[in-house]
Amino acid sequence: MIRQIRFGVLLFLLLWVPIAGKAVPQSTEGKTARKAVSASVPQSCPVTQPPVQAFVPPPPYPSEHDSTEFWFGSDKLWVQLPTNGTWSHLPHYRPTDTVFRQKIQWWRKDYDWRRENPPKLTITGRRLDAVAPPLASDDHSNAGGMGDHAFIMSGVDIPTLGCWQITGDYNGDKLTFVIWVAP
Repeated sequence: MIRQIRFGVLLFLLLWVPIAGKAVPQSTEGKTARKAVSASVPQSCPVTQPPVQAFVPPPPYPSEHDSTEFWFGSDKLWVQLPTNGTWSHLPHYRPTDTVFRQKIQWWRKDYDWRRENPPKLTITGRRLDAVAPPLASDDHSNAGGMGDHAFIMSGVDIPTLGCWQITGDYNGDKLTFVIWVAP
């Protein structure tokens, strides 16, 4: 009799508790840690935040970063982004420019600057929170490197402050992120 009661209780817990959602941990896949975003970023701007499962660049690429940045992407294309979701105090390329200039390092597993220079990277961008001219990028990106680790260096001109979606496309391998551009 006691064995039947224990079996009944066990069966109840196995069937009822997962339905109630109390004992089954929620998947964190695709979710992000939202605590680090700057208070100046409006809720309407879905800035890219550090994923719960952090991307770690493959060896032998550098994988360390300080606490204000995180790696974002995959082996096919990755960048380093600020944890607060904001680029601020960006310079103007020339004193007479009204656009804001930002340099971005793009990394790709097995990218070899000797075989491909200039790199086949195209960068596009659009403002999400208002009408604005599109982001402009250099006609071509440049090869760069840290020791034996080649990367692609690009420059982008952001026409206005605000919420920007930026996409890098390397022969069909795309990486998109959203950043708040602040004064």
